[in-house]
Amino acid sequence: MGLAKLDPLTVGSSDHFDGVAQKRLPLGAELQAALNLIPAHTWYAAPSGALTFLNERGSDYLGLPKDHPVRLGIDTDAAWDSHIPFLHPDDHEETRRVWSTCLRTGCAGQVSFRVRSVEGGYRWFLSRAEPVRSSDGTLLYWIGINLDIEDQKQAEFYLAEGQRLAHVGSWGFNAAGFDYWSPELFRIHGLDPGGKAPTVKEYLALVHPEDREFVEQQIHEMLATHRAFDFTKRIVRPDGEIRHVRCVGTAATHGGTFGGFLGTGVDVTEQEHLTGELRRSEHYLGEKERELRQILDLTPQQIGVLGPDGSPLYANRAALDYFGVDMDQWRAKSRIDLVHPDDREHFLGEREPRFLEGAPHEFEARMLRHDGKFRWFLFRLNPLKDERGQITRWYGTATDIEDRKQDENRLQHENAALREEIDETSMFEEIVGTSPALQTVLSRISKVAPTDSTVLITGETGTGKELVARAIHRRSGRTSRAFISVNCAAIPRDLIASELFGHEKGAFTGATQRRLGRFELADGGTIFLDEVGELSPDIQVALLRVLQEREFERVGGVQPIHVDVRVIAATNRDLNAAVANGIFRQDLFYRLNVFPIEVPPLRERKDDLLMLVEYFVQRYAKRANKNIRSIDKKTLALLRSYGWPGNIRELQNIIERSVILSSGGEFLVDESWLSKETFPRAFRIEASVQSKSVVEFRSEREIIEGVLFETRGRVWGPSGAAAKLGIAPSTLDHRIKALRIDKKQFKYQLKADQNHHNP
Repeated sequence: MGLAKLDPLTVGSSDHFDGVAQKRLPLGAELQAALNLIPAHTWYAAPSGALTFLNERGSDYLGLPKDHPVRLGIDTDAAWDSHIPFLHPDDHEETRRVWSTCLRTGCAGQVSFRVRSVEGGYRWFLSRAEPVRSSDGTLLYWIGINLDIEDQKQAEFYLAEGQRLAHVGSWGFNAAGFDYWSPELFRIHGLDPGGKAPTVKEYLALVHPEDREFVEQQIHEMLATHRAFDFTKRIVRPDGEIRHVRCVGTAATHGGTFGGFLGTGVDVTEQEHLTGELRRSEHYLGEKERELRQILDLTPQQIGVLGPDGSPLYANRAALDYFGVDMDQWRAKSRIDLVHPDDREHFLGEREPRFLEGAPHEFEARMLRHDGKFRWFLFRLNPLKDERGQITRWYGTATDIEDRKQDENRLQHENAALREEIDETSMFEEIVGTSPALQTVLSRISKVAPTDSTVLITGETGTGKELVARAIHRRSGRTSRAFISVNCAAIPRDLIASELFGHEKGAFTGATQRRLGRFELADGGTIFLDEVGELSPDIQVALLRVLQEREFERVGGVQPIHVDVRVIAATNRDLNAAVANGIFRQDLFYRLNVFPIEVPPLRERKDDLLMLVEYFVQRYAKRANKNIRSIDKKTLALLRSYGWPGNIRELQNIIERSVILSSGGEFLVDESWLSKETFPRAFRIEASVQSKSVVEFRSEREIIEGVLFETRGRVWGPSGAAAKLGIAPSTLDHRIKALRIDKKQFKYQLKADQNHHNP
């Protein structure tokens, strides 16, 4: 056992082991042979406690070498510390205490501890040490045995764990009082499981005052009669909580002699509460059953109860009155023959499979009323199942939906008529005209709309490119989702990334909270990128990624965001020229130009002019609450002869202005409102620059520089370069910066030329 710093024995002969003087006990050989035969771990030690011998079974368990001193019975002055590694750390303190007491008193002792085997696992052992003395009482040596009690400990553990899980404790009782309480019984009473079993007085103090006299009588009676008992009492825990405990005990006899009682204590608090609630609810339900039946009979909805097989058991008054029967007649037969013949197959097809599945379900059908008329009902059925999952009842309701069905039928007819009227009038809202040029566009819209292909709409300013984009969206499968329109030229360059892709809180100054971008808002729908040719190179790269991978990051974010968005882009610029000049990415152009649609200018669809004028006159006259009955012939001729550089947008604005100023019933347009110059193309200029004609300009840079030369480097204002080119000043400014054109040089160049010609 070797559990303390021990002095060596000085008896017996001296041997050498590994160069160290060793000493054998005089009875070593005989005692060792006997101890090796015992099927347990046996050992002996010197009077001082030094471990001198451990038999073969114990040495093999620890994995000691064959020539180890304790196998040979050689006193090695072994200290207890050298054997500590074999003991479980949690058992050191108790083992020290017991063995120290044995050495101090010279009396036998025992202790339970866990010992590690050569494989590394621990097993429980009960170690018993006995002193061996001479005839005169002198302590000769200690002899001990370690019994394997692992199975016993496991059984105790499982018993204790089972008691804990079941809230069942065990106890032993004799004439002197309790001699045993299991840990779970302590826990049930709110006490420390490591304590000692209470005395009878301490136990009665735990019993509820109102039950204490009863329990005391039970104890006296069981001691007097030795009969088994079973009763329930209340206890009061130290924290004041009241619990119900059921006590079951039986007499323990040994050879016919009474030896006390063994029993269990079961926490039945929850069961007692449920029993009490059940007693109260039975009385309550008896009174409420009549009220419930009255409530069901007053409900206008039909309510029925069916058996597991669908047989009728109960129906409320509304159901009985509808069919004109009493309760006995209701139970006598099924109502399947009262289902409308056209609905009967559907009724059975829905009901029978759901009954077999035991699943809640609903369906619609017409039922025959007692006066011979059919009405539509919505049936809902739900099963009631027991604890085994077996259906015990079906509860059903039948809601009269006749009025709803009538409304649905009327709306269907109205919608069908409305759709037919819309199709006859126009296939596309606000795209007015019948010219061949427009019909070509409408045909392309009809073909591409049902797909998810990316569309690039080109055309001059004011031709209605956004109307075309909206028509594609309305004709697509995304029509119920968002249509998000973004004018790429109207958003400042520094904000376009945040506008399109959103930003995280703190991404830049002023970003006080997270903001969703236009692409996120359009998820599942369509995003329309107007004036896409004005995007800066870095935004072009980000847009290319969205088109290729359907994902992007918010400004200041790191997580990719996946979106399902259809992209429709539009521009009044020549993107092919922009690609050639290196200001628009070629790969982005090909991604956008999957399905190109070019919207014709108004001058190429003059056949639609009258229809457009009538359409806009009617709209604005109605809005202005005016009655315009005719269109002046000279006005119509003037409109036909005009080139419409602003296209339909310009036409719309002129008509709105004319309607506002109109005072009679005839529509007139002032000729002075029409521009004296027309610009068939966005970048066309009428005047020559330094003897070069328009056709000689080969690049955007040359066009812009030529106009800047004419305007002395001025961009803004009515006589500025932007006005001459027919584009927004901010757009032209952006292009000048992108092309790195120095506006100031044109101002100084003009002065130099003047000085040269006027010396």
